[in-house]
Amino acid sequence: MSKFPATADDEAEKNRSRSVTALLRVREMILAGELAPGMRVSELSLVERTGASRTPIRAALQRLEEEGLVESIPSGGYAVKSFSQRDVFDAIEIRGSLEGLAARLAAERGSSAKLGPLQDCLDHIDQIIDAGTGDEENFSRYVVANARLHALILDMAESPPLARQLERAMSLPFASPSGFVMAQAVIPESRRILIVAQDQHRCVVEAIANRESARAEALMQEHARLAARNLRLALRHEKALERVPGGTLIRTVR
Repeated sequence: MSKFPATADDEAEKNRSRSVTALLRVREMILAGELAPGMRVSELSLVERTGASRTPIRAALQRLEEEGLVESIPSGGYAVKSFSQRDVFDAIEIRGSLEGLAARLAAERGSSAKLGPLQDCLDHIDQIIDAGTGDEENFSRYVVANARLHALILDMAESPPLARQLERAMSLPFASPSGFVMAQAVIPESRRILIVAQDQHRCVVEAIANRESARAEALMQEHARLAARNLRLALRHEKALERVPGGTLIRTVR
């Protein structure tokens, strides 16, 4: 037993931890398809399924509504959202526009000292691709390195407001830079796609280093559209779409 009584700060931290745990669990249930698109979900049903109390579950549902994964319904509670293919393409385009702005600002105002980590990250991705794309572990390593590269470019933009908007735009998992990367593990064209993506990475970083802001912005927007191409490929491969976080939420046309 602790010698010291719990403080208000301690209790607040516990509440935050419970809320985060509940949010992660409910989000995982949605993205894994445990909660199907259109399914009504209530606080009580999630309390029973997760073992969490109602307060963190309520907070989790409110956050997921902000993220766009659930929507409130007139009869009470929430329903899991589904997304048309157009919705997903639009989400990718919005993310690309914001990342394009990040690349432009990075070229205009970014510190040259931050180019070193960018180059190191590029070299690391080269090593991952050179090692081969025949196993899931390498794709997982690519996802991590790819996310880091995009984060470094955003950091170089030195714009907290832009960072907040981009975080919001990527709240839908399939809108993120790595949203469709794991799907490529079962797509025959995967290595060619990764090589194209890496070449685009290098061109963006080169434009940033040369302070070519308009070129950096255009290249980054084009790079984001590669995700739309990956989506089209995934939609033709049922097993590939299963590898996309939240892929069960995308309405496919038969």
